[in-house]
Amino acid sequence: MSYMALYRKFRPDGFEDVKGQEAIVKTLKNQIRAKRIGHAYLFCGTRGTGKTTVAKIFAKAVNCEHTEDGSPCGECNVCRAIAAGVSMNVIEIDAASNNGVDNIREIREEVAYRPTEGRYKVYIIDEVHMLSIGAFNALLKTLEEPPEYVIFILATTEAHKIPVTILSRCQRYDFKRISIETISARLRELIDKEQWEVEDKAVRYIAKMADGSMRDSLSLLDQCASFYIGERLTYDHVLEVLGAVDTEVFSRLLRELIAMDVHRVIKTVDELVMQGRELAQLAADFTWYLRNLLLVQGSDQMEDILDVSTENLAQLKEEAQMLDSDTLIRYIRIFSELTNQLKYSTQKRVLLEVTLIKLCCPAMETARDALLDRIRAIEKQLEEGLYRAPAPDRDIREQGDSAVRAEQPRPKLPEALSEDVKAVAENFRTIANDISPMLKSYLKKARLSAGEGNRLLIVCPDEMGASVVGTQEHKAEIEERIQEKIGKQVEIEVRQVETGRRFEDQFVDIEELGSLINMEITVED
Repeated sequence: MSYMALYRKFRPDGFEDVKGQEAIVKTLKNQIRAKRIGHAYLFCGTRGTGKTTVAKIFAKAVNCEHTEDGSPCGECNVCRAIAAGVSMNVIEIDAASNNGVDNIREIREEVAYRPTEGRYKVYIIDEVHMLSIGAFNALLKTLEEPPEYVIFILATTEAHKIPVTILSRCQRYDFKRISIETISARLRELIDKEQWEVEDKAVRYIAKMADGSMRDSLSLLDQCASFYIGERLTYDHVLEVLGAVDTEVFSRLLRELIAMDVHRVIKTVDELVMQGRELAQLAADFTWYLRNLLLVQGSDQMEDILDVSTENLAQLKEEAQMLDSDTLIRYIRIFSELTNQLKYSTQKRVLLEVTLIKLCCPAMETARDALLDRIRAIEKQLEEGLYRAPAPDRDIREQGDSAVRAEQPRPKLPEALSEDVKAVAENFRTIANDISPMLKSYLKKARLSAGEGNRLLIVCPDEMGASVVGTQEHKAEIEERIQEKIGKQVEIEVRQVETGRRFEDQFVDIEELGSLINMEITVED
């Protein structure tokens, strides 16, 4: 016999095997015992929570010849026929592929015939929200007044798409997500039946990854067990198979983000990529890790809510003191959005790295909630003595209207420049050609002028250019290229054109500086 997946092999046969839906099971069993069975039911809930399974058990129970406390016996001919899928009394319909008016009309014609065996004909319509409007309308009358021997069970994951006229004719039952503890206990029960050796920590992680779905947990366990047939399934094995990341890596990544260490953050991402980790899952799990930190910040009594060990809880409490709640909420928002983007991105690694770099370099962020990080970065630079205040504004300010400004005499270039500045001007063409392409594009639009103290003044036409050229890294790059050419160090000063002044009126451009030293200066592409 071919191998049967775990979720099919261990599908519950009776109400007592259904886990995590005690309220619904109790209500249905009471109806069967009291013989107060409704004619239409609507089962709602996320995937893998037991909607179709409970519907089949209910169909067996209402037709069972020897019910036991409202649950089917599983031994009579009717129960066996329904379990084998050969009963004419239970009709399963997939609304995703049978969603037309004609399909519903067939049902309306069939309900006129009584069941061949048992007391009820049960129609189970799965994913009923996929029916067309015409099909819903065709079903409406039959659903409202069906024959006494017909029961409709509609199952859906999206109840909001079902017309109100249908909802009002059904008893609605909402299947909730199953807790991690309940899934773990069920998995351990099935693992013991299969006589597998699985680490408890691995079982809990699989239950957590299932996100409230019992079927998903069984599929994940099946996948992990198949990879390590005949071996003990450990927590590390599960992480490897599912492409997930250990919480230790999240702790390291968070500390690197707090330290704003771009190099170490990118190195960590590279390690995870080389290990074959799924980046979308990484972002989702890291969001969960940040959520745990926020909960720890909110209260000291979170041991029962957080599904972590004592050692990890102590680590969370330590890291919760490193960040304020506003920053944590911002991180959670960013990684929640990133998780959705990574699902459909073809460049997952680039998208993740850009997000992490922006978090390490708050100056790149323009959103308001990034201001706290930007202030924290400046404070850190001040503590380390790395921050340099920007050059003070000129004392000359805009005065009067444009006519008065036009009459102001054009400033004259000093009669003589230092030999170092002359050498820079003479070699500026070759210097600019050796600079990085992005910086070179901004230098093409800039003008050269003599600064105070024999400094070379680079004047940009707008604020954007001045902010790019004037960064510590770019100024250092220009000064380094100058030093390579002339063998001396020349200090660079970067400014932008003052408000209200024309670019050509405020500073002497490269060509005028070149004419003074009898040399043509250009910047090539």
